[in-house]
Amino acid sequence: MRPQDIPDPESGHPDPRDNGDSGDHADAFGDEGERPSKTRLKKESHDLQALGRDLLELPPQRLAAIDMPERLRDALEEMRRTRSHEGKRRQLQYVGKIMRLIDPEPLREAVASFRVPGARETLALHEAERWRDRLVRDDGALTEWLAAHPQTDSQALRALIRNARKEEQAHVALPHDGPTERKGRAYRDLFQHVRSTLAAAERAATEAEGDEGDEDE
Repeated sequence: MRPQDIPDPESGHPDPRDNGDSGDHADAFGDEGERPSKTRLKKESHDLQALGRDLLELPPQRLAAIDMPERLRDALEEMRRTRSHEGKRRQLQYVGKIMRLIDPEPLREAVASFRVPGARETLALHEAERWRDRLVRDDGALTEWLAAHPQTDSQALRALIRNARKEEQAHVALPHDGPTERKGRAYRDLFQHVRSTLAAAERAATEAEGDEGDEDE
């Protein structure tokens, strides 16, 4: 499931971890095929809501640089705008429901990277790799990227994506004895473009934090 294709948790779309007909979602159960306990589901819900709070503690510029579904981004921004305690509580529950439908690990990595300085470089590489792969494989990813990074030269980025796609298609068409990595120039150029843009956004976020600190003194 692509990040932008997650269903609306309020629409009645079944969650594989909810009780009910599990269909083909065998991975939601234990090794014996048992349904997850209410205690486990409650803990998962609390963990995801805690992750939502952690994401909101990030500076807005850093949060904007993280790859996530637009529905989740909108829900987090709505929670940031909400002032009442009850409103925040309900919105946080909604955020948790959304994150039950996606892989939360990249988001946890993003939060951890800002708490553990040594992990930032690794996270930056993983983030650039994820964006590069999405831009090559998914047309909708370009719209999300331009929304998050409006300063991007869209014409140059589109050219990089086209070249990387052509290179990938040519690579797939060649006979291979086994799995091989894509290391063509266009693919690397796209990665470097994405990585440099994310790095610039990170520097801007750091500078903005410094300016806010100066104003508070």
